Amino acid sequence: MSLKRLNIRGISYSQTQNGAYALILKEVGGNRQLPIVIGAFEAQSIAIALEKEISPPRPLTHDLFKSFAERYHIKVKQVIIHKLVDGVFYSSLICEKDKIEEIIDARTSDAIALAVRFKAPVFTYENILDEAGIQQQITTDKDLVTEEDENDEMLEDLINSPLSSQSDYSSLSLEELHKMLKEAVANENYELAAGIRDEISKR
Repeated sequence: MSLKRLNIRGISYSQTQNGAYALILKEVGGNRQLPIVIGAFEAQSIAIALEKEISPPRPLTHDLFKSFAERYHIKVKQVIIHKLVDGVFYSSLICEKDKIEEIIDARTSDAIALAVRFKAPVFTYENILDEAGIQQQITTDKDLVTEEDENDEMLEDLINSPLSSQSDYSSLSLEELHKMLKEAVANENYELAAGIRDEISKR
């Protein structure tokens, strides 16, 4: 069974499950996308690891795991999403110490949070993409609407929904926004920080 590499396309608040987030993974070299429902803490942890502007004053759990692993010369080489049962994804961390590989079971959200920190690739099997992936249809005919196009619109709605609450920052200056961002990070309110960061990026 062949492995397919995945990249993170986006994270957004889930429209279907309260308090949960949607992590969208995209097939490298293909058009399929894999939506995975994850918890709020894991979503924030992944988002913070992807962002360079937000640096927590204290290490998050996944940061601590990385520091612990590096202290004992353990490296996460890759993550494999290897099973899908009743809508739940199962993953493994492929770790290495002294040139000896070990496989560790992990929740997919935790595995990806660590993969981002270790800059490790994420893979899944072809059959999982066939079962749970959403096809992204690329067409030049703008008048043609297909089931795949509707799936794309659904994914875009998920991805474009902000990770934080929809606050209106338009009346604030950049200086005020930067000050708010600093305070939000200091208070470890990463959802608020993500929303402020998005507003700064837009400008």
